Amino acid sequence: MPNDPVLLPVNSGSEPERFKGYVVCIGASAGGLDALERFFKCCPAASGAAFVVIQHLSPDHKSIMNNLLARHTAMPVIMVEDDMLIEANHVYLIPPGAIMHVTEGHLHLTPKNPRGLTLPIDIFFSSMADVYGKKAIGIILSGTGSDGTRGAVAVNAAGGFVLAQEPETSKFDGMPRSAISTGIVDAILPAEELPRRAVAYVNNVPYAEAPEPKPNVVFSMMTEEEVVTSILQLLYHVGGIDFSDYKPATVNRRLERRMQVRHTPELCQYRDLMEHDRAEVITLRKEMLISVTSFFRDPEVFETLAEKVIAPLVAQKQPGDSIRVWIAGVATGEEAYTIGMLFIEAFEREHRWPNLKIFATDVDQQCIDAAGAGQYPESAAAELSPERLDRFFVKKGESLVVRNDLRQCVVFARHNLLSDPPFTKMDLVTCRNTLIYFGQPAQEHALRSLQYALNPNGVLLLGPSESLSTGTTGLQAISPKHKIFQSNGVSPSPYFGRSKDSLPTRILEKGLGKTRKSNPTTNVADLGAVSLLALYAPPAILLNEGNEAVHLYGDVNMYLRPKEGVASLEINRLLPDALTPVTSALLYKTARDRSPIVSNPVEMTLANGVRKTIQLSAHPIQGASGEALTLLCFEAKDGADKPVQDAVDVDAETIARVNLLEHELGVTRDSLQATIEELETSNEELQATNEELMSSNEELQSSNEELQSVNEEMCTVNAEYQEKVLILNQVNADLDSLTKAAGVATIFVDTNLAITRFSPDATRIFKLRESDVGRPLHDFTHNLRYPDLMEDLKRTLASGRMVECEVRAIDERSTYLVRILPYVVPSTTVRGAVATFVDVTAIHDAKLLQSVLDALPEHIAVVDTTGKIVMVNAAWRRFARANGDADLGRSGVGVNYLNVCESVDSANKDDAGLAAKGLREVLEGTRETFSMEYPCHSATEERWFYMCVGAIAGQNGGAVVSHFHIKNPHSRKGA
Repeated sequence: MPNDPVLLPVNSGSEPERFKGYVVCIGASAGGLDALERFFKCCPAASGAAFVVIQHLSPDHKSIMNNLLARHTAMPVIMVEDDMLIEANHVYLIPPGAIMHVTEGHLHLTPKNPRGLTLPIDIFFSSMADVYGKKAIGIILSGTGSDGTRGAVAVNAAGGFVLAQEPETSKFDGMPRSAISTGIVDAILPAEELPRRAVAYVNNVPYAEAPEPKPNVVFSMMTEEEVVTSILQLLYHVGGIDFSDYKPATVNRRLERRMQVRHTPELCQYRDLMEHDRAEVITLRKEMLISVTSFFRDPEVFETLAEKVIAPLVAQKQPGDSIRVWIAGVATGEEAYTIGMLFIEAFEREHRWPNLKIFATDVDQQCIDAAGAGQYPESAAAELSPERLDRFFVKKGESLVVRNDLRQCVVFARHNLLSDPPFTKMDLVTCRNTLIYFGQPAQEHALRSLQYALNPNGVLLLGPSESLSTGTTGLQAISPKHKIFQSNGVSPSPYFGRSKDSLPTRILEKGLGKTRKSNPTTNVADLGAVSLLALYAPPAILLNEGNEAVHLYGDVNMYLRPKEGVASLEINRLLPDALTPVTSALLYKTARDRSPIVSNPVEMTLANGVRKTIQLSAHPIQGASGEALTLLCFEAKDGADKPVQDAVDVDAETIARVNLLEHELGVTRDSLQATIEELETSNEELQATNEELMSSNEELQSSNEELQSVNEEMCTVNAEYQEKVLILNQVNADLDSLTKAAGVATIFVDTNLAITRFSPDATRIFKLRESDVGRPLHDFTHNLRYPDLMEDLKRTLASGRMVECEVRAIDERSTYLVRILPYVVPSTTVRGAVATFVDVTAIHDAKLLQSVLDALPEHIAVVDTTGKIVMVNAAWRRFARANGDADLGRSGVGVNYLNVCESVDSANKDDAGLAAKGLREVLEGTRETFSMEYPCHSATEERWFYMCVGAIAGQNGGAVVSHFHIKNPHSRKGA
């Protein structure tokens, strides 16, 4: 594999076709280099996908990741530049100090914010999900924190594929575990297995070598439309959610994604897989819900909401007033807390504190539980300003936890927008990015419920891709761009006709299969029955044994008046007060006698203010499963009455029972009065106890927060001290090693001349031991002729100036260079002095030897064992300069004397060879001395010299070469 990144040629001419294949983004942080190397070692170079690596890099550090990864892959490894083209089978690296986004076929860079939390993996994952959808693959490797978690949710919601490294195989498991905790990771594998799994997804081939699953005979005989219906029924039975209200395209897209992940090419095979793998049913249900949200999602929308809705609403409220908010489809709660933050900020600006209650609902209980916990990954901090982060959240470990004052404003509850009754009397209702997944009938039903929940002048906020249906009335736009609408006081009647007990049997009109044609005869008969009911049958409500509405027939909206409070289908909670006692009597008698009964005419005021006389009747019905049902009918008495049943005088029936009930009432009244008094007493005691417990709980929570804050500060300080201790230990170790290696006697003293540290060599001058640290220096004797040592130390401490001098040892054998320097510990008042004693005896001896040699008239040079000249005297230098070697280039220190002798001209070649031979024998130890006579004539005279070589005894060895000028030569032979 190449060791350097491949340089790509610049493409000239027309722009190439934009990359539309799969994009694999790999997010890694601490410990990620090892995981990346293992990943690319096992990654094929011709997968057809483009690979992008996002890491947490210091902006001041020049990355060499391209060189490191290029050793493990044959793909070109490129450091990204702004607006760079994406190509298949290439690896792209994020540069330091940058944030990277993607558009179709291009990579873009923006500068990284030097302040605040930046999450480059989340940002690129979200961008990739928006652009490449189901062709986006996100992989999370080793790292600390939670970067990549929220981006992985976005990739999953867009239909992409999410992988994570096994936490047990990663050096730092924070990022993989955080992503896995969301439940949307499709596979968890070691780093070396991840590329094989990703490539299998890209090529839509089985990951493991396993036989192709055989479809169940029952499912294989069904049409694709029937299989889809069967899947939806299975999801309903497992999770209680009717996904047939979803748009067919949404259902099909999620099914196709799971089929690709599980490698089941046929829908019937996937249905059979669900039959035997209940975990797959849970996974599909979770992915169908598509719970994607964040804090202040679409910031411009919330700025407009705060300015045009929340601020005026708070301004008109008085202390003690209530503000009621309903947030439908809240997912994991970020939007509920976002709106809560906006209200609290408005309260603080206006100095008003109304009673705020936010009802946050969702159909998924897991989301409700997560939202209620109010605990979010650290990566969520990127969505919040530093002020809001400090005001509304506390840091606990690697999580952000909502503070109590914000959490107490929100009530989370499970609620199905399509089947459960709506809330009422709401000042603000929001439902963002939920209706887009519903079919048109379900959207209209949900909008009616949301609109019904509004107070007069209440505000409705929808998502950016949602809008009101054409037939919607009673709402006017405050901000059409941001989908903010206000009620004009005309509220639609609620519609409770959707049953929670059975899945609707309608078939999706669009889907993976073909549409089955309905029976025209059945449709005509149904239409006729509906028309007959509308023309001749009175409005009616079908009730179960608990007197709860099961089904509504005809236009009963005019008789309904739902009461404020917890939403309920119990009949007494739906009817006006005028009809409640009559209805209770009818239902009681019908349940007892199981026979039809009719009430006397009752006067009531309708919702539109019109007075009307109606007659109620109750009819018992036996359900198919044996359940006792009751049909409650409302018949208007405006004209001639139609004889439905023999009328029963309810008053007469009541009088007949009075005598029996009076006796029972008298006995019960006394018992009830006593019970009430006991309950009142107990209630007062419980209220007092409850107040004490609440006060104690608040104090404990406050104390807990303070302790948590102190604990975090202590942890921070402890970490800093540990780091300082490590640094000090390292410095001490370096200093000890330095003093030992230098071989210089050194002593440190404080302002009182007490010893604080000394080197091992100092014990040769002062009689010191390790236990003497802290004792005054003047308590110890030394072997120097230096009586002024203590005075010089004091002078240095007082003046801050260096003192330097040479002193002799008492035995006169050694000479030391003494240097005393002051020192000050930065940022403190600690001062002291350090004294060093450098043994310069060898330097003095060398100077003395040089002086002796210079005093001799002979030409003397000292050579080492290799023949290199290490010292010459003054006579040698004068002779060399006089004979043409002015700079001592041929006979000075550092020149090899043997080489000089062997390289002379031919006239003196024999003499020079003899000299070189004799010198080499002396250096090798085969002879102790060598001498010879040789001519060295000048231009004006004939000169003869006598050369003498003597060996130097000792460990280093070498020889002394001397030349004497002689006037009467006797012999030219060496001796």
